[in-house]
Amino acid sequence: MRGGKFKDAEFMKAEEKEKVLSDWKRFLESGFDYRFFTERLYKHLTLHCSFIAHYDREGFYHTYFSKPEDAKRFLRQFDKRFGLKSAEYGGTWWIENSEYKDINEAMVRAFEKRKGEIYRMLRER
Repeated sequence: MRGGKFKDAEFMKAEEKEKVLSDWKRFLESGFDYRFFTERLYKHLTLHCSFIAHYDREGFYHTYFSKPEDAKRFLRQFDKRFGLKSAEYGGTWWIENSEYKDINEAMVRAFEKRKGEIYRMLRER
């Protein structure tokens, strides 16, 4: 979403949504480098994408990005082929929620653009 298309939400301004999307893209492009798993991205995932905190950012990262199969389980939530169901709860409220739908849909689109190369990279690990 470019050009101010994000809307302010109760707990997240449009500008913050832009930053989360930028962090998300950088994290995907890096092949899940911890340096790019920002506190801002972690908080968005746990507060607005139906993931539990796993104690803290480091614990969350370890849970989903230590092994390729865990990263695939995480990514299926953002993969349209799997119905955008929460990796932890199985529901789709995270993508249907009106206040964060714009940023979450933008995250799905960003993943969809790169998913072939991301899944290939994970298979090679």
